Amino acid sequence: MSADASPERPAERQDELVSRDGLAAALREAETTLADAGVATPRVDAELLAAHLLGVSRGRVRALAITGADAPAALADLVAERARRVPLQHLTGTASFRTVELAVGPGVFVPRPETESVVQVALDWVRARGVETPVVADLGTGSGAIAAAVAAEVPGARVVAVERSDLALAWARRNLADTGVELLAGDFRTALAGREGTFDVVITNPPYVPPDAVPVDPEVAEHDPPEALYGGDRGGLEHPAAAAVAAAAALRPGGFLVLEHGEAQGAAVERILADAGFAGIEAHPDLTGRRRATSGVIPTSPGRRSPNQNGDSRA
Repeated sequence: MSADASPERPAERQDELVSRDGLAAALREAETTLADAGVATPRVDAELLAAHLLGVSRGRVRALAITGADAPAALADLVAERARRVPLQHLTGTASFRTVELAVGPGVFVPRPETESVVQVALDWVRARGVETPVVADLGTGSGAIAAAVAAEVPGARVVAVERSDLALAWARRNLADTGVELLAGDFRTALAGREGTFDVVITNPPYVPPDAVPVDPEVAEHDPPEALYGGDRGGLEHPAAAAVAAAAALRPGGFLVLEHGEAQGAAVERILADAGFAGIEAHPDLTGRRRATSGVIPTSPGRRSPNQNGDSRA
């Protein structure tokens, strides 16, 4: 909606929402403030904050700035919060992930673009094999991003999402309502007990940051929940190893796992997947060309190895 007066919005209500400073000038000032604070995309963030307050698209914000519209009154306050490196998504309350919009905020990991590429690996596998009604598990769903995207893009899929954090579960319940996704509360090591050998695909973005590697980015270090970041012992690979073991048990013969991990962890994750019983192991780059995911397939031969139940790769 425009910041200008309109029949749909009484003038007195407008005064609460707009500043008499011009939007173009306010955006320039916001861009400078955010750039000085180290925000990577200061102009984009300034426009998105204005769009959030005005209830319009970012493109509409640009048009309004050109036509001399007023700035939303609360823009300076939101810019100040963003300059303190509060995540943009926490200020707007939403995050885009592939084809879905998610509600996010304190207590849940904000989904990242690299995870969109991980989902694409899984969807490419499903489509290449003509699986029209895949049974898919999302281990450690967080906000529900992966599960929601799969449900939206593969209408015939039966999707199960697993999450153990109470705070993240609250966000996932909100995002997965009316999607048909089954949300399970619990540790992914045990949550799928009784469903062994029934899944076609497992997708997981488990915690994998080494415990002594505090992220440099304050938006990650100070606002993403630690339980969604740190992967435990073995240089952060305790949780990825456990996810690989859980996936190996859940997948049917011929089933497919894709696991997100840190850029330097690829070789170790290959060993983890091999020791969990996977074959056909492949590395997958993100959109910047960095190796950020590894996949594997459960063999269909009778000689399939049983995974080590401790998730120990013995690397």
